[in-house]
Amino acid sequence: MDAEAQDSFRDFVANRSSALLKTAVLLTGGDRHAAEDLLQNALVKVAGRWRRIDEPEAYVRQILYRQQISRWRLKWRRREFSVAEPPEAPAGTDSSSAAELRLLMRGALARLTDRQRTVLVLRYFEDLPEGDVARILGCSVGTVRSTTHRSLARLRALAPELAGLGPADKGPQPRSRDYSPVEVRP
Repeated sequence: MDAEAQDSFRDFVANRSSALLKTAVLLTGGDRHAAEDLLQNALVKVAGRWRRIDEPEAYVRQILYRQQISRWRLKWRRREFSVAEPPEAPAGTDSSSAAELRLLMRGALARLTDRQRTVLVLRYFEDLPEGDVARILGCSVGTVRSTTHRSLARLRALAPELAGLGPADKGPQPRSRDYSPVEVRP
């Protein structure tokens, strides 16, 4: 790239990168780090072809769209998750706090596939019946049931700390304060 083209490319990046980054953030679902990577990769591709491009912004946007679609199509996406604390809970902390459970659930849901996460959110957070979820996703009720089953199994594997939090997993509950819990042995 000659000096004139290099100056032109630098001007383009300086003037349009913020707007392009906003597009990339929307494409990545709000993940700013992934958006920055997406935009940087697109700009690297554009830099090599700069002199032959008539509409640079449209060209960069097209690259952004295609790269993001390629990420969706990958069977396995390598994702990195930043955490503020180590995964092991320090001794003496209350692991059932509402904020910690939300963070744990958010992290576990983020590691599911898009389809698995969507089915669980529609079924359990939006509280929609299987028929409505099937209609929204354009699949059969049986597919919703099997996806829900596999998604819950994967969620339990990804976050074993969540086991035992739901009412179905707690076993028999006492009927009043007069009863003490009975230990059930196999």
